[in-house]
Amino acid sequence: MIKAVKKLLTLIGKPFYWALSLIVIGILGFLYFVGNLTLKVSKLRIKIKVRKISLPKLKIKLPKFKVPKLKLRPKIILAVLSLFSIILFFYITIFRGLPSPKDLTSRPLQVSTKIYDRNGVLLYKIFKDQNRTIVSLSDIPLHVRLATLAAEDAEFYSHPGFSIKGIIRAMVNDIRSGELSGGSTITQQLVKNALLTPEKTITRKVKEIILAMQVERVFSKDQILEMYLNEVSYGGTAYGIKEGTQEYFSKEVGSLTLSEAAYLAGLTISPTKLSPFGENPELAIERRNEVLKLMRINKFITPEQEEEAKSEEIKIIPGNKDIKAPHFVMYVRQMLVDKYGEDVVEKGGLEVTTTLDYEIQKMAQGVVKDEVDRLRNLRVGNGAAVVINPQTGEILAMVGSKDYFDPNGGNVNVTLRLRQPGSSIKIINYAYALSHGFTPASILDDSPTVFKVAGLPAYTPRNYDGRFRGKITLRSALAESRNIPAVKVLASYGVTKMIDLGTLMGITTWQDPSRYGLSLTLGGGDIKLIELAQVFSTIGNLGKRPTITSITEVKNYKGEVLEINGGLNFPEIVDPRVAYQLIDILKDNNARAPEFGTRSYLVISNHPEVAVKTGTSNDLKDNLTIGFNQNFLVAIWVGNNDSSPMSRVASGVTGASPIWNKIMTNLLGNSPSKSWGIPEGLIKKNCYGKTEYFLKENVSNCAPIPTPSPLPSGQPQILNSGARIEL
Repeated sequence: MIKAVKKLLTLIGKPFYWALSLIVIGILGFLYFVGNLTLKVSKLRIKIKVRKISLPKLKIKLPKFKVPKLKLRPKIILAVLSLFSIILFFYITIFRGLPSPKDLTSRPLQVSTKIYDRNGVLLYKIFKDQNRTIVSLSDIPLHVRLATLAAEDAEFYSHPGFSIKGIIRAMVNDIRSGELSGGSTITQQLVKNALLTPEKTITRKVKEIILAMQVERVFSKDQILEMYLNEVSYGGTAYGIKEGTQEYFSKEVGSLTLSEAAYLAGLTISPTKLSPFGENPELAIERRNEVLKLMRINKFITPEQEEEAKSEEIKIIPGNKDIKAPHFVMYVRQMLVDKYGEDVVEKGGLEVTTTLDYEIQKMAQGVVKDEVDRLRNLRVGNGAAVVINPQTGEILAMVGSKDYFDPNGGNVNVTLRLRQPGSSIKIINYAYALSHGFTPASILDDSPTVFKVAGLPAYTPRNYDGRFRGKITLRSALAESRNIPAVKVLASYGVTKMIDLGTLMGITTWQDPSRYGLSLTLGGGDIKLIELAQVFSTIGNLGKRPTITSITEVKNYKGEVLEINGGLNFPEIVDPRVAYQLIDILKDNNARAPEFGTRSYLVISNHPEVAVKTGTSNDLKDNLTIGFNQNFLVAIWVGNNDSSPMSRVASGVTGASPIWNKIMTNLLGNSPSKSWGIPEGLIKKNCYGKTEYFLKENVSNCAPIPTPSPLPSGQPQILNSGARIEL
């Protein structure tokens, strides 16, 4: 409780502290110099005693008339001084410089925020007053007005500008959270947005209430509501109900349905968080339902109207398409809001330079759209791509879907959504294995196997092609993406260790190890595509995990630098020698040929240094391809937003791999191939007719591959999890 009170007092701000200090010092100083002040402190009670004041006798001749005798007692003096100090304090901190309500019609424009690519191309402009069209209250349907009142201020037509209940409720919340917020009426919000600064202090709040009462005397309720509806932000560049309607529904205000009106009214509480173009568009639907409920509670609509409006599908049809790299821009915008706040982003004039290369973005966007359209007969509805520099972690392109402006979920950024990575996640499994005794020449058994884990049902993995290869090397098992050997490797050391390494490499979604079993190495744990890209970038950066970065510099409109990013002091997560072993396997076209052929989409002409891995979920809901060289990493996903299965998608032949191939080919162009540098501490040795690299402390004897012995009666092998695999 004490901490909460301290936080609340801190919000009062320096002006109040200075003014209060001056008042106390002034009173004490006056009494001391004039009347020999003495203080007696006893049991926290302060008693002030002023001795009799002795003044020099002055001989002044006055006209003869009777002057009433005034006795200036110390208590009267103290009372007068206190009253004067209080009046002075309120004048200095509250009333002096207080705007006039009439300033609502003549306020200055706010400075817009601009987001640029790395080469200075303007991607998006976030501004306030410039994108506004004034509309009269009579042209705004009644249900649109009522939706706003229910969402923001149901007592608007009955209060004098402020709500006692709202203030009390806000005070309780402020004490609990330690922040000053909430409790504002529509009039107060109008005053705050148009006439005052966004600072969160008690003095600002008092000014807000005083101005709100003045505004209520100068303007009618309808005039205030009209100004508010033309002032309020609906997110992005849409300010005012008319532009908000255009932004999301491409229609006129008069055509809004009850459901759409509630949707718009709900956005104003947090336009970025609730944006249908952001990471969680479903939050806006939840907020719409809350607004409809409030309308019903306040008897603005009937229960039947509420249910009918809730069942109406909201179709976002953006009217303003003047935006480049929209998924990336919205991703950056959310990061800015999280760091600087909504008001600063929309009004503070930030100049944001990003890592994006718009030329690469345009190319990647075009490839994704064209290739996904060609996959319609395979029931593939969407695709996503992210291009990263593995040396720096900078995002060079982000394609969240094939078409951001597609009303059927195009605004969803799949690179930030949880999907199954399929076999692409095996790279973490083998990174751990190669760091703990395994080598590229280790012999693994690709044969039918039943895995038994205490407390869990028996697990029998299958290979993608339904066949078994018998005894093969780890190189072949990874390059061909064989499932059973991967599960056996994981079973030898345990799921928890793979989760720990994956978390260190950049995965944030594996929070509860108890949820995952041996299928984790086959893609049984959902992750985000951008985090999977960071995992592969860690390998591409020879074991050092780069920080995924989208912003290089932020300045304000005065040119003052607020932040600079781009440091390369990344932590080493994987032994660089192990990272090289994985790269050497993933770029080995001959090793993967038995499964993918020698001329698959995994081959980039004239660039044998490119390493690549595919992944497909068992139910064909997700298909991925991720590949990289020293300068570029490209991660591709195809599937459907609703997770419905695709048909006949084969890794390396159809789906994500053709998209990956075209983007990577365009990125590399005619640039020469650049071989990977071999880290110190690796020993090169020929094993089974193949040159392998071994950690110097773990050189293999390259024993002949044993002939597999047939299992009795064709029964699968039984393997208990935790059993060590013989190398």
